[in-house]
Amino acid sequence: MGKGHALSDGVIKKILLSYTYVAIWIFLSFTVIVYNKYILDKKLYNWPYPITLTMIHMGFCSSLAIILIKVFKIVEPVSMSRETYLRSVVPIGALYSLSLWLSNSAYIYLSVSFIQMLKALMPVAVYSIGVLLKKETFKSQTMTNMLSISFGVAIAAYGEAKFDVWGVVLQLGAVAFEATRLVLIQILLTSKGINLNPITSLYYVAPCCFVFLSVPWIFVELPVLRETSSFHFDFVIFGTNSVCAFALNLAVFLLVGKTSALTMNVAGVVKDWLLIAFSWSVIKDTVTPLNLFGYGLAFLGVGYYNHSKLQALKAKDAQKKVQASDEEAGKLLEERESEVAGKRNESQD
Repeated sequence: MGKGHALSDGVIKKILLSYTYVAIWIFLSFTVIVYNKYILDKKLYNWPYPITLTMIHMGFCSSLAIILIKVFKIVEPVSMSRETYLRSVVPIGALYSLSLWLSNSAYIYLSVSFIQMLKALMPVAVYSIGVLLKKETFKSQTMTNMLSISFGVAIAAYGEAKFDVWGVVLQLGAVAFEATRLVLIQILLTSKGINLNPITSLYYVAPCCFVFLSVPWIFVELPVLRETSSFHFDFVIFGTNSVCAFALNLAVFLLVGKTSALTMNVAGVVKDWLLIAFSWSVIKDTVTPLNLFGYGLAFLGVGYYNHSKLQALKAKDAQKKVQASDEEAGKLLEERESEVAGKRNESQD
């Protein structure tokens, strides 16, 4: 009786902790998106410099990551040669910098709710690029699902009250670069046995992003900032914004490490709906019924895709377990046969 009670308490504690990790990640992800929108939107804080904002994030995150790894030694750095860094990390850093730059730029032109709807195209982009780079196998059923997601997003875009072509181009570009980055992580890092958690990722990738972003910044935003005599660096706004961005990376590490990547995907869907509701109720962005209908279709497609991926992972794990049990049974059979052979030799002697 006591053991059963202790077991139930342990299960309840584990469930509560999982929900706590999910809540922390949703809160921080929600906060970073809304905070970035607040800073960049011309109607709110009116600081439309997405490259500078991204560079502040990367500079802050890389500094903290270096301190955590080199000074406090919280996480061990990954053993990586200079050649591996240049061939694997630098391309990923370049894509990440472009993805962040374009996605932050989109907040100047589009509503938070519509940006979340466009982000539903991420599985479509990841799968398509994976097929092109021969990392994914083309399946007509999966492609049909991808087309249904695209159709849903197209309906949502058609129903958007404040549709801005340039903003859509920026967000779709961000999705394309981010999808390519995710596929290249599998090709350039995971396939080579290099696994980076969010802290080591920032340690290696954030400085690289900072350098890449400095090139367009010098030509695009620095001249404008120099001409803006009224500009002053608000340490409270940009400091807290950077802390939230870094905390979000730690929350990703916590959520995936303590639960699973699938939990994060499900939490991401909840976060997107919360952002749409917040954008409509608080920021007063226009969300039309056609928006919601289109995003609902895309949401069902994404949900089905995640379910299919989960079933494939379960089947793969089950196959591995069967192979492992077969190997173990084979070893036991060999041991028994050797024992029998040994006993026969002893009896003959």
